[in-house]
Amino acid sequence: MTTAPDRAGASWRVAAGILASRVAGLVREGVFAHFFGASGVADAWRAALRMPNFLQNLLGEGSLSASFIPIYSELLEEGREGDASRLAGAILGLLTLTAGLLALLGILLAPILVAVVFAGFDPERQATTVGLVRVLFPMTALLVVSAWALGVLNSHRRFFLPYVAPVAWNGAMIGAMVTGGVAWGFSGEELVRVLAWGALLGGALQLGVQLPQVIRLIGELRPSLSLDVFGVREAIRNFTPVVAARGVVNLSGYLDYFLAAFLVTGSVALIGYAQTLYLLPIALFGMSVAASELPELSRERGVDRVRFASDLGQGMERIAYFLIPSAIGYLVLGDVIVAAFFQRGAFGPDAVQVAWVVLGSYAVGMPASATSRLLSSSFYALRDTRTPARIAYLRIVISLLVGLALIFPLDGVRVGEFSLGPAGLALGASAGAWLEFLFLRISLRRAVGPHGVPMGRLGRMVTAGGVALVAAIFCRPLLASLVPWVALIGGVGGFAAIYLAGTWVLGVAEPLRGLPGLRGRRR
Repeated sequence: MTTAPDRAGASWRVAAGILASRVAGLVREGVFAHFFGASGVADAWRAALRMPNFLQNLLGEGSLSASFIPIYSELLEEGREGDASRLAGAILGLLTLTAGLLALLGILLAPILVAVVFAGFDPERQATTVGLVRVLFPMTALLVVSAWALGVLNSHRRFFLPYVAPVAWNGAMIGAMVTGGVAWGFSGEELVRVLAWGALLGGALQLGVQLPQVIRLIGELRPSLSLDVFGVREAIRNFTPVVAARGVVNLSGYLDYFLAAFLVTGSVALIGYAQTLYLLPIALFGMSVAASELPELSRERGVDRVRFASDLGQGMERIAYFLIPSAIGYLVLGDVIVAAFFQRGAFGPDAVQVAWVVLGSYAVGMPASATSRLLSSSFYALRDTRTPARIAYLRIVISLLVGLALIFPLDGVRVGEFSLGPAGLALGASAGAWLEFLFLRISLRRAVGPHGVPMGRLGRMVTAGGVALVAAIFCRPLLASLVPWVALIGGVGGFAAIYLAGTWVLGVAEPLRGLPGLRGRRR
């Protein structure tokens, strides 16, 4: 079992890979904003990217984390490499067959799916979306298999490569847009079709860069469809409730886009821009901790629960340390951040303001959403996938009820040609995230006993965040006179420096442990 500093270092390796891929994603989004803005074609792309995404959410990283990694990691811990290799081969075969069949079904049913889910689109946007969906379904099947490779690598404590691999996916799309838009002179529908084919190529590249190391670690890889391999039936049993819960989550996501499609043109696209930024700190500081802790917590399943709860609490503190200032920063400096990344070409000042409101609405629930990733992983390590699944159902119901109550009243508030309707959906998501967090904590307390961040330490983090917030508010008039990128570096950089200094002075900067140059140093 690794020591605490090693575990902190593992989460930083995950974060480093995610950071590289997310930076590439932000560059991709910036290029996309330049060519497409918040237009009808941009709506079609967001819708098309969302449609096959259910396949990745159902069968991809989250589901495999719940079902495959705990069993595979425990086999490795027990020295049963042969059984682990056979399990990996069987999961690969079953996953590839399932993803391939679902992708084929999606291609065939694309016109019906688009007509139902995006009924608010006009016929032209629906036709564009159908064409894109038929290219993106095979891409998503490749990304599902890529998630299997991630599960193998994580179980072997290889964290950086699987999380940096999406750089290849983003790079292929950036290359497609630049080539199509600049070298070939395409625009609108022609260019977005080139982008879709670039995404398909990127999916193949993302899988390809991981396979050599996966094969070296597994040794003899023999894909199969056998249900008799040790661990396969248990993995499927654990897989089922997670897939059911993720199916409901995907349905909720489709309902969000379904409702947004009835708002003014550009609403679907603006949700996509806001979600790109919203998911960045969740991925960097929530998913990174959850991903690195899952194999270790799975190995600890048989030890006393006091140690399990202690390790869980340390992971929660690492997440809180970074998510508290991230949420505050989006609320007070969100327009500066959105403008720096997206305001160019077809993406104007009105779009910046609406995207900021939507981003701020998501930010309210960001700490809860990020921490819930680790709490759910803790249940997966305990081989309990049903409890987080049941809580996910409740979260979705609350998110939809709150979103429905707010979306149409806020749609009446206009900023130029756009409305604030999408912010209602974001506030619904935040309400659901906090409810999920609360019920996961209650259920885990029954399973492993008291856990979490001590209130005194949490209060000092919030205090440091509050000091940074006040400083940012006073500096806003100065930032308004600067060009977007300079405002971003100065505003966000100053905010982060004040927060880090505050936590250091208050003695709660320990989650920085594991960074290069800080290993082993304690405040």
